[in-house]
This record gives sequence, structure tokens and C-alpha cells, in this order.
Amino acid sequence: MNKLALLGASGHGKVVADAALAAGWKHVVFFDDAWPGVRVNGRWPVVGDMTVLMSRLPEFDGVLVAIGNCAVRWRKQQELRSAGARLATVVHPRACVSSYAQLGEGSVVMAGAVVNVDATVGEAGIVNTGATVDHDCVLAAGVHVSPGAHLSGNVKVGSCSWVGVGVSVRQGMHIGAGVVVGAGAVVVKSVADDQTVVGSPAAPLVPR
Repeated sequence: MNKLALLGASGHGKVVADAALAAGWKHVVFFDDAWPGVRVNGRWPVVGDMTVLMSRLPEFDGVLVAIGNCAVRWRKQQELRSAGARLATVVHPRACVSSYAQLGEGSVVMAGAVVNVDATVGEAGIVNTGATVDHDCVLAAGVHVSPGAHLSGNVKVGSCSWVGVGVSVRQGMHIGAGVVVGAGAVVVKSVADDQTVVGSPAAPLVPR
């Protein structure tokens, strides 16, 4: 674990970089499509855009997409895989991940997070700071479980869904693909694909 490339020079990217260094990576550099206008992300250099990254893939022991937007993150990861990138997975040393859990390529588990026995975090997944994913949960590709969100046992979450800050999900619920669960929501009924739900109990957001 020597040199890691991160695509996405954002605040989320800084947290990923910090977790990667804590996990044993020696060097981290960023790439972002805002380059050359953006050349630093906190204390880390931004050295090119995605085109530059594609041309430099052999230089890196690992590559990870550090973009918060679920659909974009998943799409970029698939492009990098097709180009032969060595996709990394980062687990902060102060996270607790069961040896019987599964983490997909390109996933990140932040400090204070818990992923329990027989849970699956799909490719390009994020289990963010202090979030919990309990036993037998299955998260499809590109899911983001935000800081302080809690998924009880046997919860299923479809691809590219975003579970907001402080959300609570009752055991056995199914959250579809492309869903946004608003901050602080309490999910006690399953949620169909492509919905935004908010509140306690969580219900579809009605446009004003």
C-alpha cells in the first residue's frame, strides 16, 4: 500500500485520504475534472483530471473514486475498472468490520462505523463516520450510508441510493435503487425505487 490515487477533490475526498493514510497508505494524490483550476485539496495535491489519471494508472498501487454523488461515483468506478485500474478499498482502523462481512471493490468505511456479521457493502459503497450496517444487510453498488445513519438487521438497499445523516431504518426493510432518504428520517416501511422520502415515519416528499 504505497501510492493511492483518489478521483474527486472534495471534502469527502479529504476524509477518504485521511482514512487511507490511517489505514497504511503511504502517499495520496488527487485527480479532479476541475483541474488545472483546482490544484490542491487541503494538504494534498491535485495533479490532473480523469484523462490524466487514465494515462497514469500503472503508477498507482490503488485507485478509489472519492465522489459523494452515488451515480457519478459508480459510473466513474466502472470506467476505471474497464481501463484496468487497481481498485482499492479503504477501512479506517477505528472502524469495526466483521471478518464475516463483505466489502466490494472501491468501498470505504470511515472512523467509528460498524459493519456487522454477514453484511455486504457493494462496490463503490460508503459507510460514513459513525454509521452502522447490521447483520445480514445487503447494500448494492454505489450506496452511501451517511454519518450517524443506522441500518438494523436484514435491510436491503438498491444501487446508488443515499441514506442521509442520522437516518434510522427498521429491520427487514427494503430501500429501492436511486432512493434518497432525507436526514433524520425513520424508515419503517419499504421504499420503492427512485423516491425521495423524509420525516418520521419516512414518507415520499411532496413537491411544493
